Amino acid sequence: MKKIVVAIGGSSGSIYAKVLLDRLKMLEKQIQKVGVVMSDNAKLNWQLELGNKDFDKYPFDFYDKNNFMAPFASGSAKYETMIICPCSMGILGRIATGISNDLTTRAADVILKERRRLILVPRDTPYSLIHINNMKTITEAGGIICPASPSFYSHPKNFEELAATVVDRIIDLAGLDLATYRWGET
Repeated sequence: MKKIVVAIGGSSGSIYAKVLLDRLKMLEKQIQKVGVVMSDNAKLNWQLELGNKDFDKYPFDFYDKNNFMAPFASGSAKYETMIICPCSMGILGRIATGISNDLTTRAADVILKERRRLILVPRDTPYSLIHINNMKTITEAGGIICPASPSFYSHPKNFEELAATVVDRIIDLAGLDLATYRWGET
């Protein structure tokens, strides 16, 4: 049973966050707790891109972006994994430089200092050298950069299935078991 933090950043890509929350809900038997924090822009983008405000209808614990009393703001709460999806380059840069100015960056700092699993899902393109160097810094600190680059070999039929090609990799990286398309398996 895993304890997972999901942070939803303000870059475009709300479909990835939605499919991730859907998958985590589906995998509830493997999960003890999911804590969610969203930036203000994440809420705006969700509404703009998905046409609803359904992000708060998931059965998870939601925390305000400045609530430093959230359990995952401390290593003693033992959250094993943090997923930031989508991860803006601003969030990525603040994590890379150790700036903990909100709950997302504080939780990421905690995950890294505790040598736990931090998965960042940047959706921006192209990358500047600053972005690449920040990703290198996070990778050297133990984080995992998993770009939101969908695959097509499973023949996705709609946007959700396309987003799932990325999300299912995130779920694998988080150490959860999911029946999904696997290359070379029929």
